[in-house]
Amino acid sequence: MNAGDVQLSIYEWRKSSSHLHTIVFIHGYPDDASVWNQLAEQLALTHHVVSYDVRGTGLSTAPLSRKGYAFEYLIADLEHVIQHVSPNKKVHLVGHDWGALQGWEAVFDPNIQHKIQSYTALAPSLDHVRAWFHQQLRSLQPRQQFIAVKQLLSSSYMAFFNLPFIPELSWKVALAKRWPSILSRLEKVDIETAPHQLRNGVNGLELYRNNLFNHLFFPKNRMTSVPVHLLSMTQDPFVPQHLLIGLEKSTNAQFQRTDIEAGHWGILSQPQGIAESMTNFIQQFKLAKVA
Repeated sequence: MNAGDVQLSIYEWRKSSSHLHTIVFIHGYPDDASVWNQLAEQLALTHHVVSYDVRGTGLSTAPLSRKGYAFEYLIADLEHVIQHVSPNKKVHLVGHDWGALQGWEAVFDPNIQHKIQSYTALAPSLDHVRAWFHQQLRSLQPRQQFIAVKQLLSSSYMAFFNLPFIPELSWKVALAKRWPSILSRLEKVDIETAPHQLRNGVNGLELYRNNLFNHLFFPKNRMTSVPVHLLSMTQDPFVPQHLLIGLEKSTNAQFQRTDIEAGHWGILSQPQGIAESMTNFIQQFKLAKVA
């Protein structure tokens, strides 16, 4: 599908119809849309399910400029996808990792949020993370300050991804080949090698370079009117539980939290449990047309 400066590869399970809710997935880093396959097959029993390769990953083309990975272009891609797969009916958005960050940007954006009936997030927004760090570091409680410093050290890999050349080299030399075994150990399930793993890892670095520090250093105080379902992976080392505290304040609509005993890629290790929790949440809503 043509989306301005890129061609996006879209994958659908079941055909869109007037009696089925449409779910749109946004994958994270360093994945492509195939990371959703198991979960999509579960949900497709009762839903119209859509995933797509984010620009520069999988079979989607990459923008000509590195600046093409900024949130504004990623959200424009999402809007193209929604318009293509469900032009007249609101969708239920689901985001994992960097896909979750894109999802938050979408539900905060008045130009697209009216097309989204609910949002299932597997990570907090960058606005929320910045506010959390600010609150902890300014606290007079040493324990809170210690937790914040410890979290900064745990998240230092993000700074590494912002370095020039070295992260790309690490993917080309070792990470691309070793990634399936690393992921398998993290999630305690066998993970197959993704055909485009090297490309996903290298191109996806631009997500960090174009968006991370801009939003952490210059946060916005935003709220969405879209109902939010937080899927918390209780064993996630990259999105620990304390980063989720107060996330309900990001919406003035319904907020629901479901805890899943899984690691960061619980979508691979616990697809059935996640599908059940998502279905229970989505089925609370009546099908809604785009206003």
